[in-house]
Amino acid sequence: MKPSWMLRLCAALGFAILLLPGVLVLIVSFSAGEFLTFPPPGLSFRWYAALLSNAQLMTALGTSAILAAIVSVVSLLLGAPAAYAIARLDFPGRGVLAAMLAAPLLLPTLVLGLGLLLVLQPLGLAATWPGLVLGHCLVAIPFAVRIMTTAFAAVPKELEAAAWTLGATPFRAAIRITLPNAAPGAIAAAVLTFLVSFDETVISLFLVGPRLSTLPVEMFRYAERTADPLIAALAMTLIAFALLMVVLVERLIGFTRAIGRD
Repeated sequence: MKPSWMLRLCAALGFAILLLPGVLVLIVSFSAGEFLTFPPPGLSFRWYAALLSNAQLMTALGTSAILAAIVSVVSLLLGAPAAYAIARLDFPGRGVLAAMLAAPLLLPTLVLGLGLLLVLQPLGLAATWPGLVLGHCLVAIPFAVRIMTTAFAAVPKELEAAAWTLGATPFRAAIRITLPNAAPGAIAAAVLTFLVSFDETVISLFLVGPRLSTLPVEMFRYAERTADPLIAALAMTLIAFALLMVVLVERLIGFTRAIGRD
């Protein structure tokens, strides 16, 4: 049954309300003024050019990109085996394992950040690369496990059974048969965990230091002390980057195929 015009109108209004703040930020990012004002006194690309020349933000951008790439790889390496066990194996405590892996998503990031600081500070891992990777993996791995569990569950078990009858060990069948068929899910999980780490702010606020800081933290600090449109230009650049990543995944493999629902 086709949706009624009233339902379409409500959906359009809902999307408009959600997108309106982004449209305002987009307009302000092209402001020619010195301060965050709307409407802007004129239009200019000056703040995008100023963004490229801001050494502190560019350094934090590089840190966030490297950190997100490491977190994405670690999340897949740790999350994929757990997802395979949950989706393909039958063992006592499988539900408990799935619940434990999803638990970090149920806690406020403020609580997670404070808890990580209390644990990592005595170990000398606060404001270090290992500490940041550990903190970001805590919130990224559940996303990787959720997507990979769905991707593994969509692969017919008969394929593995056929490989076993041909002499393959369970491990070899999983590597040669199941994993390649779940590759679209792995790509989607890698992209999502990268974006989750790249955008993480609250946990990073507890774990960064004066010589190691991420881009979201530097954006927060910049907005505290400065009220110019540069922060709007940076926000729009990050939104465009996230949209580009999503569009690439959709164009290359499609989200329904990525999570095993084609």
